[in-house]
Amino acid sequence: MKLVHIYLNFPGNTAEAMAFYETVFETKLIAKMTFGEVPWVQGASAEAKTKIMHSQLAITEGVHLMASDFVEGLSPGKFVHGNDFSISIVAKDKAAADRAFELLSGNGGEVRMPLANAPWGPYFGMCTDRFGTQWMVSLEGPA
Repeated sequence: MKLVHIYLNFPGNTAEAMAFYETVFETKLIAKMTFGEVPWVQGASAEAKTKIMHSQLAITEGVHLMASDFVEGLSPGKFVHGNDFSISIVAKDKAAADRAFELLSGNGGEVRMPLANAPWGPYFGMCTDRFGTQWMVSLEGPA
């Protein structure tokens, strides 16, 4: 794997949480996108469009904290406190991403979002392994 990041989900207060983490880690967001800024999100309420689809804060060069708001009907799965984070891995190539995703989601795991080129660019998928750990597998760009 090339990188490993921590991905948090919040029930609507991602902007507040990430602003707090900016002060804790004395750094600034390097990415922030709302659901309303994503062209493939359709039929969302005005309030849902203001929620954070993705944000990213570099804690160190190699460790980033990423986060999004859980929005019913737009986010996969169901928001549950205690199960509101994923480990995000960025693979070195498509073969490594496919292998990791297949092993993590197989043998009692569950695919939450199939691994494919995503509307925002990178090759991306989400799964839960047989131990209940949530994973995001991606490449830096499309496969």
